This record gives sequence, C-alpha cells and structure tokens, in this order.
Amino acid sequence: MKPPLLAFNKKGIYCEAADVYLDPWKPVDKAIISHGHADHSRWGHKKYITHHSNVPIIKHRLGEIEVSGKEWNETFSINGVKFSLHPAGHIIGSSQIRVEHKGEVWVFTGDYKDEEDGVAVPYEPVKCHTFITECTFGLPAFKWQPQAEVFSEINNWWQQNKEDGRTSVIFGYSLGKAQRLLKHLDTSIGKIYTHGAIENMTEVIRPLSEMPETTRVTRDTKKNEFKGNIVVAPPSAHGSPWIKKMVPYVTASASGWMTFRGARRRRAIDRGFVLSDHCDWQGLLKSIKATGAEKVICTHGYTDIFSRYLRELGFDARTEETQYEGEMGEEESKKEIES
Repeated sequence: MKPPLLAFNKKGIYCEAADVYLDPWKPVDKAIISHGHADHSRWGHKKYITHHSNVPIIKHRLGEIEVSGKEWNETFSINGVKFSLHPAGHIIGSSQIRVEHKGEVWVFTGDYKDEEDGVAVPYEPVKCHTFITECTFGLPAFKWQPQAEVFSEINNWWQQNKEDGRTSVIFGYSLGKAQRLLKHLDTSIGKIYTHGAIENMTEVIRPLSEMPETTRVTRDTKKNEFKGNIVVAPPSAHGSPWIKKMVPYVTASASGWMTFRGARRRRAIDRGFVLSDHCDWQGLLKSIKATGAEKVICTHGYTDIFSRYLRELGFDARTEETQYEGEMGEEESKKEIES
C-alpha cells in the first residue's frame, strides 16, 4: 500500500515525496505556509514558502527568516511534486495549498471563509481528490449574517454610544479581524483609534490594502480625545490598565463565538457582533462539495461532529489531530502586546 501524498506526524502535515511540510507546528527544514496567524506560521523553520502578500506579514511576526513568495496559481515543483497557492479568503495573504503528484491532487485549506470581505482575495474552490479542511465553526448553530448587515449594526452601535457621550471599544484580532473592522467602520461618525499591536500590523498591511486613517493610542493620548470615537483593540487588552483612560466606555467583540450569549458573558463584553473570518456550517458544506473531493480530512474545530455528518452525506471523511486552534490561534503573541 503506497503512503498517502500528505501524512500527519508529530511536526505537521508532511509530503514525503517532496520532503516539505505544510503549516508545521515544530521546526522543519522547509515549510509552505498558508497564512500569517500564529498557529499556522511558527518560528524556527529553515526555509518558508508562502504567498507574496503574506511575506511582509510573517516577517513582521517572526523576524528575520528565509522566505520566498509565490503568486496565486503559480505552479512550483519540489522533487517532482507540483504545488500551487490559491485564495482562501480567510485574511489578507491567506492561501489554500494544492499538492499534485502522479495524478493525485490534495488541497489543504489552512483557514478559510467563503464570504468576500473587501480585504482578502476571495476564496476560490479548487478541485481535488482529497480535501483537508478546518471546521472551526462546524456546527449547524453557526450561521453568519451577511457582512453588510453586521457592519450596519456595528456603526449604529458606535453612533448611539457617541450620542450617549461614551467611547466605543471593539475587540478583534490584530491580524485579519482588525483590518476588516477598520475597512468598514463609518468614519463620518468619528475618529478611529488603535491599540499599538493593531496599528503595527495595519502599517504592514497598508501597502497591500487601502485602509482608513487611524490614530495610535499612546501614553500622550488624552482621556478627553476618546469621547464619542471608537477604539479598535485586541481581546487581550480587555480588563488591562491600558483601557482605563477611555472611561466612560462601552465594549464589544467581533467574533463567530458571539453566536453564543455565554461567550459574551464569560468575556464580560457589553455587546457581541457575530463576525468571523471562518466559514459557517453551510459555508463549509458548500465549499467541500464544490471541490468534488471524495475524501475529506477534518483538522481543527468540531471535527468529530462535522466528519460524522460528512460520512452521512457519503464522503469518506475522518479527523486528524493538529495544533491549529481556529479563532483562538489568532490571538496576539505576548511579545506583540508588550511592544
């Protein structure tokens, strides 16, 4: 019995024929990276390959690394195995990784979403025999509203807070969610302030995607400057001394987990907006069907439930253990917050 084209081992997803890993979680010689979030792009590999728009992002997060950038749909060969990167729609620079060898095609999604967000290049289905998919939100309870409706709610919330003489503080991950928020906030309402971790990442992304004017929060920012305006901050800033100068403020979180009221209550958030950079239940099913794959491997999220449902639909579906964390893996590193 021949070995699978891609195998899961203690270091990551391994292509033995090419001697290369996809999004490995342990240091390896050569790694193809799907996107810049911390659970998928880790420090310590000798060589990195990723989409060219992700190069400045992972350099910002990882420091001096040896990395080469590829274009969308550009085929490159390693030891006779063909690879190419295709838009995943998750965040800016996020890729699906297509692997072809001896007539067999596998696709690894990394993280992905099927809704166009105005920042990331939209997701494109890629035909394959085996599809390795995340299922962060792989439950029927997860059903996203159209993005335009969510941002209408966010901007109305900001406007109301301004009328009440309060500062709006909305939490989102520094890479991906923050830029999506910035892109669609209504700047006619007021001024956008940013936490340092978000401003640093947005400065990296500005050459890649148009963003509105923002103002970094510093020690010199006066308390009275915040009133009626909005502050975009990472979730880890909630409850920290940093936020105290914004009193009186109202907090909100933009996350797929805001589907559940308990999540908002546990995080002591005043308002939750359901906004995710991952597929919902129907988005996952639609995306999988569009690939034409017969075999599906579920890597992180509600893997057992989702793979069981796929088997009921007739797919050859199973799960594999990884160290990917979905939305929880998108949190800022301690180093970024401290800087």
